[in-house]
Amino acid sequence: MTEFSKYNLSETLNRSLKNINFINPTPIQDKSIPLILEGNDILGSAQTGTGKTAAYSIPILELLLKSKKSSVLILIPTRELAKQVLNVIHSLLGFKSPINSVSLIGGESMSKQLSQLKKRPRIFVGTPGRINDHLERGSVNFKDVKHLVLDETDRMLDMGFEVQINKILKHIKNEKQILMFSATIPKDIIKLSSKYLNNPVRISIGNSNTVAKNITQEIKELKSDEKLDQLIKEINKRNGSILVFVKTKYGTEKLAKSLSKNKIKSFALHGGLRQSKRNTVMKRFREMKFRILIATDVAARGLDVPHIEHVINYDLPQLAEDFIHRIGRTARAGLKGVALTFVTKGDFSKWKEIQNILNPDEKNNKLKKFSKKNSFKKKKFDKNKKRKKFNKNEKIFKDNELSEYKKTNNKRFSKKKSFNKNKRFKKDDRSSYSKKKSNLSLKNIDSDTNKFSKKRSFRNNSKSNEENTTKRYKKKYSSISHKDNKNSFSKKRKFKNKTTVSSNNFRKRRVFK
Repeated sequence: MTEFSKYNLSETLNRSLKNINFINPTPIQDKSIPLILEGNDILGSAQTGTGKTAAYSIPILELLLKSKKSSVLILIPTRELAKQVLNVIHSLLGFKSPINSVSLIGGESMSKQLSQLKKRPRIFVGTPGRINDHLERGSVNFKDVKHLVLDETDRMLDMGFEVQINKILKHIKNEKQILMFSATIPKDIIKLSSKYLNNPVRISIGNSNTVAKNITQEIKELKSDEKLDQLIKEINKRNGSILVFVKTKYGTEKLAKSLSKNKIKSFALHGGLRQSKRNTVMKRFREMKFRILIATDVAARGLDVPHIEHVINYDLPQLAEDFIHRIGRTARAGLKGVALTFVTKGDFSKWKEIQNILNPDEKNNKLKKFSKKNSFKKKKFDKNKKRKKFNKNEKIFKDNELSEYKKTNNKRFSKKKSFNKNKRFKKDDRSSYSKKKSNLSLKNIDSDTNKFSKKRSFRNNSKSNEENTTKRYKKKYSSISHKDNKNSFSKKRKFKNKTTVSSNNFRKRRVFK
């Protein structure tokens, strides 16, 4: 007998729980199962890998087996997690169950989903985008939906699914039981729960921002150029399956190619791949046909692969909260795991945010190397601090010698002053200097006036010459043009006379013949 028998579940569920080796319920399961069976709305949060999917799927399946018409809608952010939830539900229902199920996720063919919807399923598992597509087509009807589950709600809100969730909830008009489960519960989820949930029961097991005790964390401080070489070293050191997290889709493909050049077999998993390829990659990784999976944050939420022993954060996540979900892919169901993170100088601000989430009490969380460098910079650029200049002479001389040295310096200084006094001009010198200066200035003025007068005379001469030349040319051109006009007119007259004569002669000749 298992401890699940205290919940008075049906025979089919008890049998399937034995087959899956579910003997002892986890804390989140122990608290949520009886409350869901009573029909309460729940807002639950627990660490990753504590069995949240079973916490809501076991009691809901029990309620579906008791009723004949009621159905369930489970909204999930990613396709891989939707597949995983459906697999858990199928394992709990067992073979030849009367309750049909359908997965409505993007990337799959609509014709396949439409054929499954014709079988009148009672369990709908899908992503908000594809469910809205079916609602717009009119291929789905949620009249009989009495249970709504929002799994990984914080992730759905981060991905911008709030508008689509609101559209879906408008189509469910019956009295419904709403269950929200997530690893973290920020302010957005609390607002959403106050809008749609009726007197929800708050279940929280452990701190949502704490890492599991089974996970040992390791940190490597690197330059960005050294990441690849260090990753190859770490892969060769470690045994078991490894999940490597990268920031972008392009980064996963690039890293997989660079590892293949170094004769390390790995596959990439990201949102840009087709759903069929994503399914095959995950299936092969679960079957342990390859050892290293390189993924984006698509694989950070809810994926349950128990044989993952190591998680390597090649790039830090864009959101600090995703760091906890990434690390939670290892040490599942009480097993041990290792999480390694690469941190560069550019990642210092992100790493500080992550540390503030993990350890909110410690305000000044800094890495050792970075803290030293930053303190050096602060010391260097402090304006308020007054620095004492170091005088080498003070260390060399003793008390007696110093006094003599000061006396000599004072004498030198007095000499300089006397020199400056002697340097000043006397009255006679000043007068002679002023006379010389005035003579020079007068000479300069005379030279400038001469130059100016010469230039002016040259300009006047040039102007007069130009005027004379223009007058001459005007006379010439006027006379020439007048003659040319007369000649041209006379020539035209002559040409006309010739033509007339020739034409008359031609006519006379023709007539004469």
